[in-house]
Amino acid sequence: MAAMFLFFILLLLFPLVFILLLGQNQNKNSKNKIYRSPPGPPRLPLIGNLHQFANAKPNRHEYLRNLANEYGPGLISLKLGTVPVVVISSAKTAKEALKTHDLAFSGRKALVGSHKYSYNGLDVAFSQYGDYWREMKKVSVLHLFTQKRVRSFRPILEDEVSILIEEISDLSSNDQVINLSSMVMNLASTLICRIGFSMKYEKGEHQRRRFDRMLLELQAMSGGFFYSDYLPLLGWIDKLNGMFARLNKNFKELDLFYQELIDEHQSLKRPDTIRNDFLDLLLQIKQEKLAPFDVTWDHIKAMLKNIFVAGTDTSASLIEWAMTALMKNPSAMKRVQAEIRDLVWKKGSLLTGEEILLQELPYLDAVIKETFRLYPPTPLLLPRETIQSCTVEGYDIEPKTMVFINAWAIGRDPECWQNPEEFDPERFLINSNIDVKGNNFELIPFGTGRRICPAISLGLSTIKVTLANLLYSFDWELPSGMKLEEIDTTGLPGISSHKKLPLCLLAKKYN
Repeated sequence: MAAMFLFFILLLLFPLVFILLLGQNQNKNSKNKIYRSPPGPPRLPLIGNLHQFANAKPNRHEYLRNLANEYGPGLISLKLGTVPVVVISSAKTAKEALKTHDLAFSGRKALVGSHKYSYNGLDVAFSQYGDYWREMKKVSVLHLFTQKRVRSFRPILEDEVSILIEEISDLSSNDQVINLSSMVMNLASTLICRIGFSMKYEKGEHQRRRFDRMLLELQAMSGGFFYSDYLPLLGWIDKLNGMFARLNKNFKELDLFYQELIDEHQSLKRPDTIRNDFLDLLLQIKQEKLAPFDVTWDHIKAMLKNIFVAGTDTSASLIEWAMTALMKNPSAMKRVQAEIRDLVWKKGSLLTGEEILLQELPYLDAVIKETFRLYPPTPLLLPRETIQSCTVEGYDIEPKTMVFINAWAIGRDPECWQNPEEFDPERFLINSNIDVKGNNFELIPFGTGRRICPAISLGLSTIKVTLANLLYSFDWELPSGMKLEEIDTTGLPGISSHKKLPLCLLAKKYN
């Protein structure tokens, strides 16, 4: 439907095409330098490759990888309406662009959804590169996501994982099929509610449904297609088809939710249980003027959105895909469970978040890295924008170019990985120095350079402790009649990658 509509619009505006092309030719002739653009697929006048890109949902990362295989492999160019785009799909190209030219690629492309939810770019994820972004990054690194702060949240993490294990145990005693995808998402949501806002997720069924609905709609809108992003003259279509109305409705609901949290934290009657969370820290930064600019309520709400979304989705997605991959690879499942259970037998206690304990689980670490490689939670990293001209692989990249970094394709780059489509954690036992913290460009699920995610430690701690306990506590089986090859690996549309069909399993308590 989207492609047909774009063709219809093209026909209506066809007389303008010649004027635009003439202007482009005159502009090119006025320049002495001949630019060498990266290769890419043929484009239609005016809309470029927009009709193909719009119809590639939900697997745009696969569509872009296929284009890279045909025209790249490392760097290709597209034209999405009026927006010039380059796509990076190999580790070699990623290193040249994001290390050698890190500054040039440090801008952020402000798409309609992300711009709205970030209160016009006031958060750290979507603010434009510059002095303001640097100060917001300092706030995140020095106040919110320090190692000391992450360690202080361990009791909450261990408490919630323990509750999850008890819930699964109760269901397993009745041989009920467990929707593990849903339970893991609930865990991640509970954690972020407690460490972010001191709010118990199971506060009430109504509140729980409200939280889930807002988060799911935010994901849909953040990854949604808006004509305003690529063809500003056709932005009225977003009003006509209801996209702006959906976006504004969800934004207002979230804004009200944030305000309720702020009011609760500022109340003189607030309970002692609401203390020392992320929101408290943000309020302290505002009250004590710890930032070099006046912190407004919109600043705080924008940062809450970062915590609200990133803190929930990354961990839940990775755990869901890790369990999916292990179910499809029984030998890897047996090996990681044997490693964990052997360690618990030696320690004589269940697994906690202590770093020294987790460092004694090399195969679990390898499973996590391999899952990040094959199923990165954000297959296309948050879109960047070049802020100055540069040359990559001999091709000229101009300022204001939108940049897609295809982490999914980079994780399957055959120049870096042997048998890249296979789930093989042992590759990380051989190359144990490869990590996910932006130092190795063949594995960058959290990004790299200036724009790397500042909350890596919190996410990894949640993933490791949760997976370790799920794998220790239960033997996992497929529902009766289901085969390994029937486990679906199709993803849902959105910035984060979740399974289209939930992972439903039987759990047998390990004695």
